[in-house]
Amino acid sequence: MTNHFPSAAPTRTTTDAARVLDDVMARVGVDGLTTALIHPVLMALVDQHAAEVRESLRCADRPVDHVGLAAYARSIMAAAERMGRHLPEPGEADLSCLDWLRAPWPLLRLVGICALVDDTTLGAAPTGLGATA
Repeated sequence: MTNHFPSAAPTRTTTDAARVLDDVMARVGVDGLTTALIHPVLMALVDQHAAEVRESLRCADRPVDHVGLAAYARSIMAAAERMGRHLPEPGEADLSCLDWLRAPWPLLRLVGICALVDDTTLGAAPTGLGATA
């Protein structure tokens, strides 16, 4: 199932995108990805979310790059706030504070975005985490 949230939230520059993605990485990405490395079930969930993000951006004719990923992340964060699902502050999403296997959909989607950010930062074709197409 693919989520088709509008992936065109206003993120116009690479600098804007970097700020958004740094915030997402600090809030959920570092802790979520680190935990996924030691929990195969969580890794599978993150991989699935990453694949769905990639598919959603491609269906919207958006590149899977920092600007596209940041726009998608902003739309997920806005939707989470509207649903009353507040994101953890940076450093508050560690395993002791959050059961990642039962994490709400927006958090897992954002961790999937962070997995893709790692792939695009390395400049490689997506392999490993988030590589399902």
